[in-house]
Amino acid sequence: MSNSLERLIQLSSRRYGVEATTLKSEDDVFEKLGIDSFQAVELMSELEMEFDIEIPDYELQGVRTFGQLAAAIDKRR
Repeated sequence: MSNSLERLIQLSSRRYGVEATTLKSEDDVFEKLGIDSFQAVELMSELEMEFDIEIPDYELQGVRTFGQLAAAIDKRR
């Protein structure tokens, strides 16, 4: 597991009260965390602060899984 993916899962787990061990790279972020698009925007804001990056919205289109999100983060680091 990449460092970014691990940090993403830990942050998501703490924020939404979901056990980190149940979150996998291929899991849908919205379904596993039970979040809507507004909460996803809040999560992205936290991730950008955590990783000290800025991810443009267009790079997040079609991103659904933790693995895809970690790849988007890695692309900006």
